[in-house]
Amino acid sequence: MTFKSLPPLYLVTNRHQTNNRPLLTVLHEALQAGVRLIQLREKDLDTRSLLTLATEVLTIARSFNASLLINDRVDVAQAIGADGVHLRANSLPISVTRRLLGPKALIGASAHSQQEVMTAASQGADFIVFGPIYDTASKRDFGPPLGVRGLEEVKGICQKPLYAIGGLTPARVAEVRKAGAYGVAVISSILESPSVSHSTRHFLTALT
Repeated sequence: MTFKSLPPLYLVTNRHQTNNRPLLTVLHEALQAGVRLIQLREKDLDTRSLLTLATEVLTIARSFNASLLINDRVDVAQAIGADGVHLRANSLPISVTRRLLGPKALIGASAHSQQEVMTAASQGADFIVFGPIYDTASKRDFGPPLGVRGLEEVKGICQKPLYAIGGLTPARVAEVRKAGAYGVAVISSILESPSVSHSTRHFLTALT
């Protein structure tokens, strides 16, 4: 997948934030509404359970010609033939991951500071997810919101596609795009929505 073909909407999973609906059902609805890039981020699952879930998600993703990245688990990505991985800032080095997965694998990286952005970019990440931009419960462990100004500053030093994450809503898309974001990474605004399809389409319209 090239820079120009990266979808602007990046859906990150958390099966504990689906309003008690099965994750596969929610993902199917999101894919049906237009999501084409998913990160399976179920950090509390043991390897066997994650492998089973990843295989099921990949099957659904493939039926919509969508890409699936596995959070941090290069072994699971290799085992199921996923499109790539998304790495934490303190994870396996991107250069090592690239050797393991090959030149065609899609490798995303999380960054929470200018230094982490520069490191990920220099090591060859295909794209970088930067945040949290706004306050959100799921990202409070990473410190206070970096804000739109923080996004503008890293855009000035990074040529890689940047996805804004943290408290994103369709109403905030224009602001982060103006600040230099290529797209947005979303968890709760889609997964917890009473209408996953409506929320997905709302984001996609805002990103057009």
